[in-house]
Amino acid sequence: MGLREHLKKLGKEGSLLKIAKPVSKRLEAAGILKTVEPKPVLFENVKDSEFRIMGNLFCSKDSIASYLGISTSEIIPTLSKAIEDRSAPEEVKVAPCQEVVEKTVDLDKVPIVFHNERDGGPYISSAVVVAGHPKYGQNLDFHRAMQIKKDTMSTRVVAKRNFHTFMEDLGTVDVAFCIGNSPNILVAAATSVEIGINELEIANALEPIRVVKAQTSDLLIPADCEWVLEGKVYRDKRHDEGPFIDLTQTYDVIRNEPLFEVTCITHRRDAIWQALLPGAFEHKVLMGMPREPTIFRKINEKGVRCLDVNIDPGGCSWLHAVIQIDKHREEDGKLAIEGAFEGHRSLKHAYIVDKDIDIYDPYDVEWAMATRFQGDVDLVVKEKERGSSLDPSSEPGTYLTTKLGFDLTAPLKVEKGKTFAKASFPQVDLKKYLEE
Repeated sequence: MGLREHLKKLGKEGSLLKIAKPVSKRLEAAGILKTVEPKPVLFENVKDSEFRIMGNLFCSKDSIASYLGISTSEIIPTLSKAIEDRSAPEEVKVAPCQEVVEKTVDLDKVPIVFHNERDGGPYISSAVVVAGHPKYGQNLDFHRAMQIKKDTMSTRVVAKRNFHTFMEDLGTVDVAFCIGNSPNILVAAATSVEIGINELEIANALEPIRVVKAQTSDLLIPADCEWVLEGKVYRDKRHDEGPFIDLTQTYDVIRNEPLFEVTCITHRRDAIWQALLPGAFEHKVLMGMPREPTIFRKINEKGVRCLDVNIDPGGCSWLHAVIQIDKHREEDGKLAIEGAFEGHRSLKHAYIVDKDIDIYDPYDVEWAMATRFQGDVDLVVKEKERGSSLDPSSEPGTYLTTKLGFDLTAPLKVEKGKTFAKASFPQVDLKKYLEE
């Protein structure tokens, strides 16, 4: 479909909020996005830039499924299949993202959003970062970047991930920060795959895309994105980065992070900046949802039939997962817990439920805990394991945490006089009783 076509579709449906009055990229845009969340927004008149800003486009799994033309329950098998059956995108010579090429860099003219008063500066939060390595090829990832000068940013690089390996090996890494991408590219960039896999091939398997060679390097980048900031990230040139609101909607600490020197900016003539509100629904969905297939796969490898996984927003779409299984053995619940923690190393709490529980309904999940869970039998405690750096309650520096697994499944053998099944009520056609 493409991002532009998706915007037009939202507009025709009446689900896109268009704001024509002047709005500042400093604080105002972020405040409006949060106030109307999850409604998609297009800011048509940005005070401090000649370009428009869009945001809140993919605030739920439903919105991503709708874009891809599938149901929410089909997301995990669809993404899993794309990872397995990835394919090379079409390479083109001329691309919309390079309609304008600016070799004189002035980031002040770019509508980079200043989200919150305590932020260390204006932040790019929606960029899919393409990086290259002579041995491993290309890698896609998300890296937030804080502007510190007209041509320089400080970018967060998480240790032990693929980009960090690139940087440690090479010292200086060619990068392209691509902003304004369709959800197949966003989701692919957030997947956890082995080093050497080009996530653009996963994106292409989800929906065909085109790529074009960058202006200042040999990187192949999404041809139809809105903006591209090309340049280099330096391992040994650093600057303080932060504060910044992270996935948990708490402020991350200030760190000394690598410099990103921007050497070239390309964009569409009427480019639209894609804002991603830190810690809000869209941020959570795009970070957490791509971890669901890895949990799904690991549980099935344990011999347990996993039906669905929901890394839910209540757990910051990172620290909690509700997992639905088709239980055939008493040990299936415990095995599913082990698979969940293996499939997502940052997971803190895993909840395993039966196939009759709606994993997207917190009341239904809590009902399962209330009626099917006994702490001395069904609780799995994993003490002092490395958790997530995003969890403010983990041990500083080491990120050690206690992980818990909750087996909320009903026992297969039921004692006489007990029942774990939900009672059902008669189904009626209400219209028949309300029509005059």
